Amino acid sequence: QVQLAESGGGLVQPGGSLRLSCTASGSVFRISAMRWYRRAPGKQRELVAVITDGSKTNYADSVKGRFADSTDNAKNTGYLQMNNLNPEDTAVYYCNADISTRRSWPGHDDYWGQGTQVTVSS
Repeated sequence: QVQLAESGGGLVQPGGSLRLSCTASGSVFRISAMRWYRRAPGKQRELVAVITDGSKTNYADSVKGRFADSTDNAKNTGYLQMNNLNPEDTAVYYCNADISTRRSWPGHDDYWGQGTQVTVSS
């Protein structure tokens, strides 16, 4: 069994920063990709960042230059550093990862975290 757990959300003022963490626990053998999504009230879910193979990153235009995605393979943890936040970044943020166990390798399964609220407000 594998589980994802997010942390790091909260209330921040415009222009501030937060770092979200997403940690995989259980029978993790390899994390091949990790994605960060967000869902703002009344809006569709948006893919904001992707990191594959620990280093290849892609970002939505709305966060490019402000958000940075990284992973620590030793800790089975991904991070989303969010800088210069604005009220439009307010949303529930979810991590999603492609994770292999020794049994499933080279295949992988898709896992989701529970979500963490980020609120940007003065």
